[in-house]
Amino acid sequence: MNNIMRIENLAKKYGNVTAVDGISFSIGKGSCFGLLGPNGAGKTTTIEMMEGILPATSGKVYFKDQEIDYKFKKKVGIQFQSTALPEFITVKETLELFRALYPDPRETEEIIDICSLSDIINRDNRKLSGGQRQRMLLGLAIIPRPEMVFLDEPTTGLDPQARRNFWGLIERIKSEKTTILLTTHYMEEAEILCDQIAIMDKGKLLEIDTPENLLAAHFQGALVRVPHKGKENIMIKDGSIDGEFLEITTRNLDITMKDLLKTNINLEGLTIKKPNLEDLFLKLTGSALRS
Repeated sequence: MNNIMRIENLAKKYGNVTAVDGISFSIGKGSCFGLLGPNGAGKTTTIEMMEGILPATSGKVYFKDQEIDYKFKKKVGIQFQSTALPEFITVKETLELFRALYPDPRETEEIIDICSLSDIINRDNRKLSGGQRQRMLLGLAIIPRPEMVFLDEPTTGLDPQARRNFWGLIERIKSEKTTILLTTHYMEEAEILCDQIAIMDKGKLLEIDTPENLLAAHFQGALVRVPHKGKENIMIKDGSIDGEFLEITTRNLDITMKDLLKTNINLEGLTIKKPNLEDLFLKLTGSALRS
């Protein structure tokens, strides 16, 4: 995969405080790249340096093998965590206002179609719901036909249905071979949308790889839990008692289930859990994503 963006030894210091501590990574062209970390990990600072908004203390940011400059900003779209919109005008009028700022903008009808804005196109900006507002902000981000779009926590605060609808919009933009950099507080979102994930904490890059490879590197198999009062003498490979549960970490679920059946233990209440990105995040950072 060809890389569209590369950062090398990027660092940002505020006096004696190091917000970003010499990190390096590349983003493949046409991919969705997830940047994850607890609050205070340095994600937003990193993104703002990548966007050219914040100057780096040291290190370089390259876009298509060229160090970023003012021309770079014409090739990317940005959806910030919080954006103030003009009041007393409609969604359509807002799109036309922002289209006038670019030399070769997308057609209004194309933006409406991509971001599913037809149902709100004549609505006042002040009367938009959270999901509707995010759809419109995504529309503004893709007006200049960007080669890369930065999405900074675009689904925070949305209800589950609105969030999933927004995922569909991201997938559609990605299908145009547009590169996406995504930050999110939702592990399921990252696992579904991202081709590659970088996890940061305390300004440092902890891990970077595909979600599948990261999980395979840190976890083995699945966790089987069976309610167990501890009275029976159960001997199962890789099994241990945790409170009122027998816990078994297994690489071969089929063999484990056969072994359990042989013990005649009551399997009512049995659960099987495969590790996910949230488990990985907790293992690497020792904290919940929102802490």
